[in-house]
Amino acid sequence: MTFRPELIDELLKDYQCPDDLMGGEGIVKQLTKALIERCLSAELTHHLVEEKAEPEADRPKNRRNGTSKKTIKGEFGEAEIGIPRDRNGAFEPQLIEKGQTRFTGFDGKILSLYARGMTTRDIQGQLQDLYGVNVSHTLVSTVTEAVEAERKAWQNRSLDAVYPIVYFDALVVKVRQDGRVINKAVHLALGVNLAGRKELLGLWMTENESSKFWLSVLTELQTRGVKDIFIACVDGLTGFPEAIETVFPHTRVQLCIVHLVRNALSYVSYKDRRAVASDLKAIYSAATATDAEAALMDFAAKWDARYPTISKSWMAHWERIIPFFNFPDDIRKAIYTTNAIESLNMTLRKVLRNHRSFPTDESAMKVIYLAIANVSKKWTMPIRDWKGALNRFAIEFEGRFPM
Repeated sequence: MTFRPELIDELLKDYQCPDDLMGGEGIVKQLTKALIERCLSAELTHHLVEEKAEPEADRPKNRRNGTSKKTIKGEFGEAEIGIPRDRNGAFEPQLIEKGQTRFTGFDGKILSLYARGMTTRDIQGQLQDLYGVNVSHTLVSTVTEAVEAERKAWQNRSLDAVYPIVYFDALVVKVRQDGRVINKAVHLALGVNLAGRKELLGLWMTENESSKFWLSVLTELQTRGVKDIFIACVDGLTGFPEAIETVFPHTRVQLCIVHLVRNALSYVSYKDRRAVASDLKAIYSAATATDAEAALMDFAAKWDARYPTISKSWMAHWERIIPFFNFPDDIRKAIYTTNAIESLNMTLRKVLRNHRSFPTDESAMKVIYLAIANVSKKWTMPIRDWKGALNRFAIEFEGRFPM
C-alpha cells in the first residue's frame, strides 16, 4: 500500500523539527492512535452487522455504547486510545484484545533485548530512551516468562534419526541457590544434520556431572528420535565417552580438537601463544597417527621445560585423539571446523557477561535459549567443506548412511 503524495504533504505541512514527527505528541503517535481507533470502530461495526444478520429472540437489539479508555505501549511510546463498546457487552476486539496493554511487536522488542543479554534494568532504560515508554520490572518478567513454555516445547521436540556429527560442550553460569551463588554447567548438544546445517539439539543444566547424568542426556536424545550419531566430538569430561558408547554403541567418540587447543593455550603466556599454537597444529594436521605422535614428541622436547602440562595432557588422552586420523581430510575438516561450536560459544559468552548471577535455573536457561534462537537464524548454510565430507560419510559409514 502506498500513500498519495498530497496526503503526506498535508500531514507534514506544519513539520518544523524531529519532535513534530517522532516526539511525544508527534505525527507518528497521533496517526497510530487514529488508525487503531478507526480499526477498532470498524471491528465493532462488523460485529453489529453480523449480530443483526443472526437475531436471537431473547436478545435485546445491540448498538454502540461509547468508549472506554486504555493506555497502550508500543514503539510510538504510550498512547491513550478509546476502545469502542457495545450495549450487550459481547464485542471482543481483535486488534487490541481485552487485557492487552502492549501493541503488536512490542513484546518482541523486549525479548530481542533480553536475548542480547540485557538485564531487566538495562531493558527498562533502553525502552525509555528509544520510545519514551516506562515499563515495569513485572512487565519484563511477564513477557520473558512466556518464553519458558516455548523453551520446554523446543527441548522436547522430535529430532532427526541420523546426525553425522554432534558436538557436546558446556558453559558455566552463576545461579543463586539456597541463599548463595554457585556455579552450574549448561550443557549443549550441537548437531550437524545431513544437510550440513547446524542445529542445537538441547540444553541441560547440572551442578554435578556424572555418568548417570550423561546417560540421561543421551537417552533423552534417543527418545526424541535420534537413532545414530556417526561422530561425537566431546571435551575431556569424565565418563562421557563411555556413556555415549553405551547408548550409541557404533558412534566414534573423538575428543574435540578445538577444546584441546583452547585448553592447551590457557597455560601459555601471551608472547608464546602463536608459536605454541603453530606447533600444536603440526600435531593435529599430521597425515597419520604415527606422524602425529612424532610431532607430539617434538612438541614435548621444545616446550616441556616451560609448559609440561600440555604434552602430558595430550598423551593421557591420546587414545581419544587418534580416531581423528582414521578419517580422510574431508571429514577431518568438518570435525575440526571452529565455526561450528566456537561462534556459538562466543555469542553466548557475550550474552552471559552482563549477568553476574541468575536468580533461578529457569532464568539462566531462558537467556541462553533466546540467545541461541537469535543466533540460529543465521544457520542457513551448510558448514564449510560439507559436500566433500558428506560423500566421505557415505563411504565410511556404509550401511548406516540413509539413502
